[in-house]
Amino acid sequence: MSLTLDDVLRIARLARIELGAAEAPSAQQQLNAIFGLIETMQAVDTTGIEPMAHAQDVAQRLRDDVVTETDQHARFQAIAPAVEDGLYLVPRVIE
Repeated sequence: MSLTLDDVLRIARLARIELGAAEAPSAQQQLNAIFGLIETMQAVDTTGIEPMAHAQDVAQRLRDDVVTETDQHARFQAIAPAVEDGLYLVPRVIE
């Protein structure tokens, strides 16, 4: 796929990107180079190749799921402007 200068200017206008007449040819070359790379990558036969999440076979280090903070619920509720039955009350936003 190859973009024309008019295509580049239209895309810039749709994306609300200010692109001057002097910058348009450079942007056109860069975009066409990107599309060329995409076409090259799409031409590779990937039949039978399983997708992978990472380029190397790595495993996530896991840690024990333990509580590290103390329960301060009552302390936070004590300084709240309005609380009822353990819930924070907030002003109604939508009527």
